[in-house]
Amino acid sequence: MTALQLNAQIWRDMAEIADSEPLMKQLAKYLKKLVAKKEDPTLVSKEEFMTSLERGEEEYRQGRCVRMLPNESVSEMLRRSGL
Repeated sequence: MTALQLNAQIWRDMAEIADSEPLMKQLAKYLKKLVAKKEDPTLVSKEEFMTSLERGEEEYRQGRCVRMLPNESVSEMLRRSGL
């Protein structure tokens, strides 16, 4: 079944229960649970986070990092570093 067909089926099924407040409340509660399960693309696993930290620490050890100078703004630091 395609997404379009599924969408149509869902709307047909909802029409069947639209006049029942208890069923609509139950559906709304279930939909909230489904939406909460939707994966957030900005989330990373603990392993990915730790790997990123380790990579950053290694870059720091190798001197491949940029530090802000005292009284320097972020935009000035980025301009100086070429980023």
